[in-house]
Order: sequence, then C-alpha cells, then structure tokens
Amino acid sequence: MTMHKNIPLTPVKVSIIVVSSSRYIQKQQGDPVVDESGQIAMDSLLKEGHEVVSSKIIGDVSTLIKSESLQSIIEDNVDGLILIGGTGLSKKDVTIESISTLFDKKLDGFSELFRLKSYEQIGTASYLSQASAGSIGETLVFCIPGSPKAVKLAMDLILPELSHAVSILKS
Repeated sequence: MTMHKNIPLTPVKVSIIVVSSSRYIQKQQGDPVVDESGQIAMDSLLKEGHEVVSSKIIGDVSTLIKSESLQSIIEDNVDGLILIGGTGLSKKDVTIESISTLFDKKLDGFSELFRLKSYEQIGTASYLSQASAGSIGETLVFCIPGSPKAVKLAMDLILPELSHAVSILKS
C-alpha cells in the first residue's frame, strides 16, 4: 500500500453483497452460480491488498438487503461494504432505496463521478441506472450497478480513495 495525502494506507476489510434474484434462486436450487461482477470486485480489492471478509448473493428484497448489509457491518466488522446490482429503473431494483435509509452520511460525489464516467463510456443510457455511496456508522458503503463493465468502472473510482476515506471516517 502506498502513502496518500501523508497518511499511511492500511488494508481495508470489505464485504461484497451481490443483489440478484435470478442468481440467488440458482444458488438456492443448488445450481452453479457464475458471478462475474462479484469476482471483478473481489479481484480488484485483493490486487490492491485489501481483505474480502465475505461475499454473498442475495435476492432483490428490501428487508434482505438491509439485514444482510447490517449483518456484514456488525458481525463481520468491516470497514467497507460493496453492494452490486439492484440499482436500475425496474420496480424490483431496490438496493439504493433500501440502503440509503440507513446512511448516516451520503457521498453524493461518488454518484456524480460514476455517472460522468459512465456517460463517457455508454452515453445517455448512463441515467438508467444509479450508483450511491455513504456511511453507516464507521463503515463506508457503495451501491453500484451489476454489469461487469459498471463494476470495473466503480472499482476504478473506489480503490484510489478507499483507505483514505475509511481513515477519515474512523477519525
């Protein structure tokens, strides 16, 4: 890990929750589940020296999203939580609406930067999905779209500031 803004950067403990009803049903039925987006996030975090404490796949259900997120924050004692999927326009996409009610603080800059960079990649379709970030207690939380390309973009935005943001949140 390198120094950033004269603060020694330390590895961050992160949980990943993929919100996908179709993959969750596959998993419940015992079928093999290929989760490319979750793997991209995990590989990106590990490459930068962070620790992935847990990785789960859950359905697009508000109460489940909230309970699994709080469980990761409290029981896994993570510094960061990344929720992947459930951020679109569909009625079933409820990740951001579910999690934002738990935010102590919201980081609007992440949403704005994600949308700008997404627009540069895919044009006006970028407004059909959302990204959000905030804090719950001393845990930094990111809600990002579920496509592999969106996850790659989000990780490119999250990783340069992750350790620094966590250190500020805990100060």
